[in-house]
Amino acid sequence: MAVTTAFPPAPASTSPPAAKLRDPWFDNAKMALVLLVVVGHSWTLLPHNAVDDHLYDFLYAWHVPAFVFVTGYLSRSFTWAPRRVWQLVRTVVVPYVVFECALALFRIYVGGERLEDLFRDPHWPMWYLSALFFWRLLTPVFARMSTAVAIAVAVVTSLVAGLYAGDTLDLARVLGLLPFFVLGLTATPERLERLRAPWVRNAALLVFLAIAVVTTWTDQLAQTEWLYYRSQYGQLDVGDGRAVLTRGVLLAIGVLGAWSFLALVPRLGGWFTRMGAATLVVYLFHGFFIKGAEYAGYMGWAGDHAALSLVVTTLAAGGLALVLAWAPVAQVLSHAVDPFGTAEWHVKQAVQLSGAPAHADQISEALEEAVAEETAKAR
Repeated sequence: MAVTTAFPPAPASTSPPAAKLRDPWFDNAKMALVLLVVVGHSWTLLPHNAVDDHLYDFLYAWHVPAFVFVTGYLSRSFTWAPRRVWQLVRTVVVPYVVFECALALFRIYVGGERLEDLFRDPHWPMWYLSALFFWRLLTPVFARMSTAVAIAVAVVTSLVAGLYAGDTLDLARVLGLLPFFVLGLTATPERLERLRAPWVRNAALLVFLAIAVVTTWTDQLAQTEWLYYRSQYGQLDVGDGRAVLTRGVLLAIGVLGAWSFLALVPRLGGWFTRMGAATLVVYLFHGFFIKGAEYAGYMGWAGDHAALSLVVTTLAAGGLALVLAWAPVAQVLSHAVDPFGTAEWHVKQAVQLSGAPAHADQISEALEEAVAEETAKAR
């Protein structure tokens, strides 16, 4: 993710003054993270070998935690006010229903798969919208706690969740990844400024090197399944004590990796930065291309060309993310991602063009305010 629901795209009509408030650091981070989501999912098409498996484990040890951390930071302004709750429904629940159906139909009628528990058990990347819905609802609760208490509650919840949480609406992931969301939620611009220090960036490189070394022995230390935060401890064939310790170590690695990633993200704006407004489009649409490649037999070709397929797959996935985030493409696809937002925008435009009397102007202003709030939430 983006992940903004994983980071919802700003409407095409965003006014220049609002756009100036966007932080290029977080737009760069959002776009880089969603690009890595596409790359990580594309790597599932590759054959299992030491190199491919190691790269996959290295990426998943920190990039999903970083994705969730950034989402938490961008969720700080959420409240239970009716307007904000409606925005949550509009930008998370509606896309979840639309794309859960679309992806399921694609997998059934194009891929010939048999799917069960539609909606109850989110399919593939849709887990993130389910998780985001619950995380956002919990935001006011954790915002009222002190930072230390909020983090402690989140960590304990994550450790205990592995004992009981199941796959209904991916609650295991919702609770398992909760500490990263709360860390982002309780972060402040002043605290994040510390990541700008030169010594922190140097340390970040060492952290990534250490994670690369540790994930060399993932199969000996913990299965790759641990990195998904979705399975109960009993399904992982370890005792509860060992399981809690393993989850705790993974949480620590994820936090260090997330901070290291942010420390290395450039602060300058540019074409890549502007794509950060369309990360939800990338997130929701890329799955059709990954599954389509699978159905087209790409895995067979990749298995016969192990070394070449890693390079081709990675470049193609990165290119796909950039194309989906490219403004002309993203603006068209965003209509499916946020149908209610699109309808509101058209109503506003119609009111403005009609030259209607004062009461219509008030409606237009109210709609513009709603769009501006949604844009502010995406920063």
